[in-house]
Amino acid sequence: MITAKARAVDGPDKQFRAAEIKRRDLDLHDVLIEIKFAGICHSDIHTAHGEWGPVNYPLVPGHEIAGIVTEVGAEVTKYKVGDRVGVGCMVDSCGECENCRKGEEQYCLNGNVPTYAGVDKYGEPTQGGYSTHIVVTEDFVVRIPDSIELDAAAPLLCAGITTYSPLNHWGAGPDKKVAVVGLGGLGHMAVKIAHAMGAEVTVLSQTLSKKEDGLQFGADHYYATSNPETFEKLAGTFDLIINTVSAKIDISAYLSLLALDGTLVNVGAPAEPLSLNVFSLIGHRRSFAGSMIGGIRETQEMLNFCAEHNIVPNIEVISADQIDEAYKRVLASDVKYRFVIDISTM
Repeated sequence: MITAKARAVDGPDKQFRAAEIKRRDLDLHDVLIEIKFAGICHSDIHTAHGEWGPVNYPLVPGHEIAGIVTEVGAEVTKYKVGDRVGVGCMVDSCGECENCRKGEEQYCLNGNVPTYAGVDKYGEPTQGGYSTHIVVTEDFVVRIPDSIELDAAAPLLCAGITTYSPLNHWGAGPDKKVAVVGLGGLGHMAVKIAHAMGAEVTVLSQTLSKKEDGLQFGADHYYATSNPETFEKLAGTFDLIINTVSAKIDISAYLSLLALDGTLVNVGAPAEPLSLNVFSLIGHRRSFAGSMIGGIRETQEMLNFCAEHNIVPNIEVISADQIDEAYKRVLASDVKYRFVIDISTM
């Protein structure tokens, strides 16, 4: 067994503490990764606080992982020692169901194995990237292009793929008007990626406080949703809306902004149920959809796309002792735009 230093939380109202966790010995197709940086995702906070259901504490969150391969199993063919690699929101799946065979492991019909707060095929609880090392089967490791620094790469493994996948699936491009709801960790990546895809991009945010940033990231337009005139002016405008916020919003109001056959895709995951008026859908053959990260193949495609278009998240690097403070700041929307933990401070 491999001992890793980590930061763990023991309950929904507890602070993070220094811990040691065990990583399994390498199986034939496993890769040992020395983690250099781990991003903080809103999902980490929801899970640590027990907002998405029961949690088997102690918990080590983190599914935005960037590091270096330090050892490989006897039959590993995809990676070698010294490779720059990443791990995202899942570390395994059945590999046999229809969805897995299509390269959509995130929708594994038997349930993928999440990077943390899950149970692996050995019956052990999974622990995430707020740690110095992780062991992952090679098929769930991705290669980080040389042009992307490891600290900036980390948030791409969740925030990047979570926004790239729906933009890719619903065909964001030069002939599409795309709106992004919220300009946080997910939203700022959605703007950068949609702009690089050639879409006309609009940010819909509560206020205009981040307008300058949004336009710098590639948005063509920026509107405050706190202004009722916004919904009147933009009614029937967009082909695609990506909702990135993890809070309860008036879905029917945002559906009214879609053009004929337009789609509103939820990627933010609020703890509370959302409701809508069905007439906001049927009037213009609109769709309300959801999207969850991406498969391993698409995640690698996203990383290559970001490298090609010089897309990286805006990050603030913190030490391991600042995780609790960072959580508070995320909940207060006081981050531009993603916290990344320097794992060397473990």
